[in-house]
Order: sequence, then C-alpha cells, then structure tokens
Amino acid sequence: MKKLLAPVAASLAILLAATACGSGDYAATEIPPKVQPSEAAPAPPATQPDCGVPVASYTPEGAMPPPGAMPPNSYMAKIKARGRLIAGVSADSFNLGSRNPVTGQIEGFDIDMIKAVARAIFGTDQGTVELRVISSPQRIPVLQKEQVDIVARNMTINCSRWQQIAFSAEYYHSGQKTLVPRDSTAKRLKDLNGKTICAPAGSTSLDNLKKENPQVVPITADTDTGCLALFQSGKAYGISGDDTVLAGDVAQDPYAKVLDDRISDEPYGLGMSLKHQDFVRFVNQVLAQIKADGTWMQSYNKWLMPALGELTSPPPSVYGRIPGQ
Repeated sequence: MKKLLAPVAASLAILLAATACGSGDYAATEIPPKVQPSEAAPAPPATQPDCGVPVASYTPEGAMPPPGAMPPNSYMAKIKARGRLIAGVSADSFNLGSRNPVTGQIEGFDIDMIKAVARAIFGTDQGTVELRVISSPQRIPVLQKEQVDIVARNMTINCSRWQQIAFSAEYYHSGQKTLVPRDSTAKRLKDLNGKTICAPAGSTSLDNLKKENPQVVPITADTDTGCLALFQSGKAYGISGDDTVLAGDVAQDPYAKVLDDRISDEPYGLGMSLKHQDFVRFVNQVLAQIKADGTWMQSYNKWLMPALGELTSPPPSVYGRIPGQ
C-alpha cells in the first residue's frame, strides 16, 4: 500500500511547493527542490568563530514606536514607505511555512512571526507582506544581497552565521531528530549505519548528521519537501532535521515515525542584514511583545503543540550583543 500512496503524496507535496505565492498582492519567487550530492553543500569552517553567546541579539532601545509612525531615516521607515515587508520563507515546511491548498495562502508558525513584524510597522498584516519562497541554501545569500528584509525559515542561530547575517532573539527552541519508516527497529541515529539519510543542503542538520554518524550515507535536497519526496520514493531511508519539520512530515506520511533520539539543540532566529541593526532591535521589541501578551503562545498552540506537545512559556530573549561581535 505504501508503494501506491507514496508517489501520490510526494507529487502533491512538490505541487504545493511549486505553486507557492505570497500572502499579499505580490507574486512570490520559488525554487523547486533539486537533489544534490552531499558534497555540494558548503563545508563548515574547521574552527567555528567565537561570537560570545550565540543566542544573544542586539538590545532593544527606547519605547516601541506606534504602528505607522516609524522613526525617520530608520530601516523600518524605508519598509513603511515601500508599502510592504519582504520576507524569505518556506512554502513546504508543514505547520511552519506551507501553502494551504484550500485558501491558497502560505501559513504556519514562521509566517505568524513575520505577520507580527508587519503589524508593528503598518498596523495590519493584510496586503503589507510579500512572501518570497526560498530554499535552505538561499537563506543567507538573499539577506546579504538585500533581496529580502527578513528571513523566517527555521534557521538556527550560530556563531558562523553571525559572521554573515544578524539574528533576532530566539523565537523557538528546536532540536534535530531523525525520521525513519514506521516499521524500522532503529532507536537512534547511530543504529542507521550504511543507510541513506537526507538533510537539506546548506543546513546545520546536514553538518550534525555527518558529525553524529559518519557511517550513514548523506544526500541532500534544496527543500524539506525534496527530502520527503526522496524518502517516499525509496531513495532515502530516512530524513534528519529539526523536530518541527519532521513533525510536519509525519503528519503527511502515516508510514513514517520520528525517533526520540535528539542529537542537537537548534535555537531559531529571524535572519536580517548586519547593515540594519535598528531593524534587528525593532524586531526584538516585537518578539518581546508577542511573547508577553500571549500572541506567541496562541501561534504555538495552533501550529506546533498538536505534534510537539505543550509548552509553558516561549524561549527567553537574550540580549547584549556588541555590534561587530
């Protein structure tokens, strides 16, 4: 039965990603999933740079401006004048950022974070957000080229990335696990020697996979859906990635399960350009506000709680980063 259903599920997943569009009136870009050999992903530096506490972001300054009244000459004022916030997102990460086949909108926990920023700038998230669909390897380049204002695509904060982009305070604390067939007897990643495991290219998941078990055979795809399609077609025995993403995969494939073995901690941050520290500080104010007023918890309970369980509170915001660190 799985052989009959898997191609259909994989085709549907790819179709949903390929037809992604923004939540405003602006067309989104889209990069289709593409299988790559694992060597194609950039290798991490031999020695990780020291950036102090990785999850520490820039400290918010002053009172939060009211919507529609952004400080003159600020990056937020530039966004307001443009009329829309441009965000790089996923369209194939179920419950984080994926296209609803009924409404045609991209929705999920990550998308709610973007909408909160838009509401803080414009007073509304209706028609003020342009969602551009990007792959995992594109997350940093689109920020460095300033093709987007912000990226919300389950991106882990680490010192290496702080050398290239800036991060908000942590908005979700994830961890890497492994998805396998439901009838697998494996209990942990180290039980999968010789098995082909997929992880998104350009991700910390791929780095962690190779480090934790050099005996697996890693392959990559540009998107989470690409890995799911490889798994469902039998080209990958399993998928290694963040628990948030794998929970969405299991919701789409009843023949899969996620192992309890957790091999890393993955603190998520909203990515922004290093050139716009005022915007980072502003976004940190937004996150602090939605964590305090219950908006963050409402979003978590809607999108992630059914698969990942209840939480008593959002992750704490840590500040104190020195510009240039």
